[in-house]
Amino acid sequence: MENQMIFKRYELKYLVTKEQRDEILWAMEPYMTADRFFHSSIRNIYCDTPNYRLIRQSLDKPVYKEKLRLRSYGPAGMGDEIFVELKKKYESVVYKQRLEMPQKQALEALMGKAPLPDSQIGREIDAALQFYQELIPRVFLSYERDAYHAWDSDFRLTFDDCIRYRTQALTLDSDPWGEALLDGDTVLMELKIPDSMPLWMASLLSRLGIVKASFSKYGAAYQQILLNQQKGILRYA
Repeated sequence: MENQMIFKRYELKYLVTKEQRDEILWAMEPYMTADRFFHSSIRNIYCDTPNYRLIRQSLDKPVYKEKLRLRSYGPAGMGDEIFVELKKKYESVVYKQRLEMPQKQALEALMGKAPLPDSQIGREIDAALQFYQELIPRVFLSYERDAYHAWDSDFRLTFDDCIRYRTQALTLDSDPWGEALLDGDTVLMELKIPDSMPLWMASLLSRLGIVKASFSKYGAAYQQILLNQQKGILRYA
């Protein structure tokens, strides 16, 4: 069955140490609780053109940018349901639209060999495929995520650890191996805010001296790919 979801929110990112993460976890206990699906091993396949057009445009920080990816929350075989996600950002607001379908069908849709669902989201994803013409799987990116939500609002917080990427074995059914994007003591914290940040969270960030970071997982992977190419390293290529 098709599962359509649309998200609209601000997403703020912070690079924190594991000690800072533990302090945040302790301080937020009165305000937040673990999600129903608290821990997940997230696997993504980012789609791009052969010359990485989408991520190159994104790194230029335009007013509008978009990404297309396949996502699963754990290992997914070709017949398993996964998400096809079109993520857009306009003037700091993030819009995410996604469809659920078997991985085999999703990969075939990217190659024009299978149709997308005849729905608004399906048509928007198809329009992106037609516009960029050459979108293909380019980078596998995985991480371990712990997720929390506020008791009294749609405010959410996630911690992503063990962020890895690779440019081969681009399916969602394999183990999450690849090159690390952060050192072992750094965790990516994301705040997903529907309107405004809770006052207690703003005060906590100020007290701990934690400032917003400009960090894109796919962008960091792309920059590492370029660096490896310059050094003549064919790691995970």
